[in-house]
Amino acid sequence: MYLGLDIGTSGIKTVLVDEDQNIIAQADSSLEINRPHPLWSEQNPADWWAATCDTLAQLAKSNPAEMAQVKAMGLAGQMHGATLLDDNGDVLRPAILWNDGRSAAECAELEAKEPDLRSISGNIAFPGFTAPKLLWVAKNEPEIFAKVAMVLLPKDYIRYLLTGEYIAEMSDAAGTLWLDTGARDWSEKLLAATGLSKAQMPRLVEGSDPAGILTDDLAAKFGMPKGVVLAGGAGDNAGGAIGIGVVEAGRAFLSLGTSGVIFLCNDKYSPNPDAAVHSFCHAIPNVWHQMSVMLNAASCLTWVTKLTGAKSEGDLIAEIEAAPVNENSKLIFLPYLSGERTPHNDPNAMGVFFGLTPDTDRAALGRAVLEGVSFCFADGLDSMLSAGASIEQVSVIGGGSRSEFWGQMLADVLGYPLTYHEGGEVGPAYGGARLARLAVTGENAADICTAPPVKNVATPSADAKPYYQERLERYRRLYTLLKPEFAK
Repeated sequence: MYLGLDIGTSGIKTVLVDEDQNIIAQADSSLEINRPHPLWSEQNPADWWAATCDTLAQLAKSNPAEMAQVKAMGLAGQMHGATLLDDNGDVLRPAILWNDGRSAAECAELEAKEPDLRSISGNIAFPGFTAPKLLWVAKNEPEIFAKVAMVLLPKDYIRYLLTGEYIAEMSDAAGTLWLDTGARDWSEKLLAATGLSKAQMPRLVEGSDPAGILTDDLAAKFGMPKGVVLAGGAGDNAGGAIGIGVVEAGRAFLSLGTSGVIFLCNDKYSPNPDAAVHSFCHAIPNVWHQMSVMLNAASCLTWVTKLTGAKSEGDLIAEIEAAPVNENSKLIFLPYLSGERTPHNDPNAMGVFFGLTPDTDRAALGRAVLEGVSFCFADGLDSMLSAGASIEQVSVIGGGSRSEFWGQMLADVLGYPLTYHEGGEVGPAYGGARLARLAVTGENAADICTAPPVKNVATPSADAKPYYQERLERYRRLYTLLKPEFAK
């Protein structure tokens, strides 16, 4: 038996997987984001730990026999979060999250300090990345910065509490702007640009390598045997790729989680930062990947569901699907509720409804949101293709993948067939379980990280193309027109 944990933004998801790679059980525990100031996004690391323990306790209660057979655990998790610890391993302040936009000025400062940043890291300095957050802390909270003895990413903080060790892996570390992504090692030059050193960084391993042992006390608490191995694990997107079988060049997936991602696997380091496309290490050795990242995806659906008083996201989508399509509607939604990354790199971008009329109802608002997120994915795809990407197959993962209606809309907008797999909504956690297995068996990753069975394929409709193309063009014009206003 193997456990996979996804330390997400909206919650912790834990899956229990058997030797035949079947998900035997899963448990979830929700989390909240704190936004004390405009552009800020924070969480208390203690909440991650409480939610993690909650999911493990749920499984210990519901599946005690299986938990007693667990051999290894693998962690996937939200990327970029700055978790700052002192000499005693205590948290110094709330973690600054991936969708926090406060450090735009520090990004410019960092690129000016280290002109080789893009070539070494393979990425533009985005406010969501970890390094500019530390510059912000040094400038605005110097008493905190002076006490920083260790910087951990969210899942690696959970690893520390599970094992007592400071360890990170390549896919997550590549999102800090401190990694030499081609060499797969910490860059002393990039660390120095933020006033840090390797002594304040965790030890690096590959995601499929062993990375600590569960403490005996926690093993006993959750009904697991002694000696449970933790794998290096993965950032959430690389974990999703492992779970969906995207481990070979040309394979891609689209993730409809809190954020939105188009992920493309590469067999070599292929940076193209000027296109605002991320270049990161994969969670298995000698493999890299490119990503376009949108900060606002399924979170927009959750937001409009609450805004309009719908019972649930599923109920709202059913209402949208049942409503007739008004092809003359000018209603457009810009989904930039938390700023945007690819392709705009604009932390000041805001959400906008344009084209409201007295006839606008809940279904119309909901449809505009689904379309707006789909158009955002189209922008990300265009950025990747313009950077020379070659995409052969696209799978879909994430909580938003449950909706076949939204999937068809995405296929129509993007012009690619989208493949939906069994269990796609638990991709990162499932990927964590697969990495856990690799860490103790040493099997070939390609033999274990295969694509799950296909549930359905959304094929683009030629008839829908003119409708969406006209709306996509208006969507893009609106951002261009409004961009000066966002910055005021």
